[in-house]
Amino acid sequence: MARPRIVRTVKALRAAVAAWRRKGDRIALVPTMGALHDGHMSLVKLARRRADRVVASIFVNPAQFAPHEDFARYPRTWKTDLARLRAENADLVFAPALAEIYPAGFATQVVLTGPALGLETDFRPHFFAGVATVVAKLLIEAMPDLALFGEKDYQQLLVIRRLARDLDLPVKIVGAPIVRERDGLALSSRNAYLSPAERAAAPTLHRVLEESAAAIRSGEAIATVLARGRGRIAGAGFKLDYLEARHAETLAPVASMKDGPVRLLVAAKIGATRLIDNVGVGRLTGR
Repeated sequence: MARPRIVRTVKALRAAVAAWRRKGDRIALVPTMGALHDGHMSLVKLARRRADRVVASIFVNPAQFAPHEDFARYPRTWKTDLARLRAENADLVFAPALAEIYPAGFATQVVLTGPALGLETDFRPHFFAGVATVVAKLLIEAMPDLALFGEKDYQQLLVIRRLARDLDLPVKIVGAPIVRERDGLALSSRNAYLSPAERAAAPTLHRVLEESAAAIRSGEAIATVLARGRGRIAGAGFKLDYLEARHAETLAPVASMKDGPVRLLVAAKIGATRLIDNVGVGRLTGR
């Protein structure tokens, strides 16, 4: 059978997974919304190394888009996506219709607190309920041994880890490093929206994160560093949602490196495109 096999229903997905299980295969799931780029493919490659069978899902999830957001125009590149997955030897693509995931009368939602509070939900309050619900469904439907998510969506990664832990789902949630363009811009399907001028300015976010992390490591006060970084981002033409320092494991606010491992997270719009990014700060090296 040619790879990847394409299935559209939960029943077919479960039948395929059950057949692999009978052979003792280890199964990895890479959930996506399609419009695949090298960041997604890094997850597939990692899954290939860590498991015997690789399932990729492609489903543009309406529950995580607000009415004013870009659900209708979100990039959909099925033929290219399939070719990329074939090139990386993915075993199966789960590409359900909307009604397969949210059938008539669907009335359940997964709602989280903890790492889901603040940052993204200050600006997109609907977001994590939509993400958590669809990810919970995918994990239950595929029942993989591991599921892989990119660290670019760092808050989302922690939310999904908490979801799997709290619901006792027998799956290991694996985070994979951010894949970047040469100038530092984190790969994202939404980068396709950027005009040439916006694309030229977009790497400012990563530069500010790296410079801020270095300043904090050298002993400069976090509050001072963040204030300077916010000014630089606004001065580059962005509409800033947040630039924050948070505990890398809980996303609780931190005042200094003494509060624990620190992660810097940013979200900002340039033109009509909203970009997010983050970096780890590491250890204090200054005074």
